[in-house]
Amino acid sequence: MPYRRLPNTDAARIRAIKRALEKGKEVPPSHLAYPARIIVVLQKFITLFENHIQIYRLATASQNARSKEFQEAFRKAKIYLTHFVRVMNMAIYRGDIPASIRSFYGLSPNELTIPSVRTEKELITWGNKIIEGEEMRLHKGGSPVTNPTIAVVKVRFKNFIDLYNSRQILIKKTSDLGERTNSMRKEADDIILETWNEIEQSFGSLPDDLKKIRCEDYGVVYFYRKNEKKASADVAHSDVR
Repeated sequence: MPYRRLPNTDAARIRAIKRALEKGKEVPPSHLAYPARIIVVLQKFITLFENHIQIYRLATASQNARSKEFQEAFRKAKIYLTHFVRVMNMAIYRGDIPASIRSFYGLSPNELTIPSVRTEKELITWGNKIIEGEEMRLHKGGSPVTNPTIAVVKVRFKNFIDLYNSRQILIKKTSDLGERTNSMRKEADDIILETWNEIEQSFGSLPDDLKKIRCEDYGVVYFYRKNEKKASADVAHSDVR
């Protein structure tokens, strides 16, 4: 007898539940291979499960679609921010402005370094520091850094922040849906397991070959082991001879 294997994909779970439900409609309750109470469980669960899977897929697709737009906004904000600091550093190097102004941005006045903005958190931290520092310096009468100006940097940074915030909301929503999906998958597996156990028990007195056929008609899935495949092939070859 081949071994039984429970579904391991959402599509397979849905097929298994729907097939068992179909048999529940085709066969009178007195001849059904599983208790009639299971029909109610299957009907109630399959609608909720299919709807939830669809919502989860849409949320995941939306998150993936927005990812490219977000990465581009991150790249642009990073470029404009680092270019601003480079231009400021060049002005200091030329002697146009004093090195002490770097302290406005939370940067050391003793070296002309560019802060690391390789991650989202680093970009947010330094974006706020640079923008606030430049605005404070200008408010105190300092000459603006140009090409790019802080106004242009601010536009790029705000675009990044807006997308970052909306993306975090979407990630949280998708994560919550993912947790619920995993919970429903476990529930689906338990329902299918109970249903298949009842079906197999109902046909338990039949010979293995006939039992397999009857159970498969209800959606139970079987797989042959390697040695069973070889044995079946040998039998078939023997029959032909």
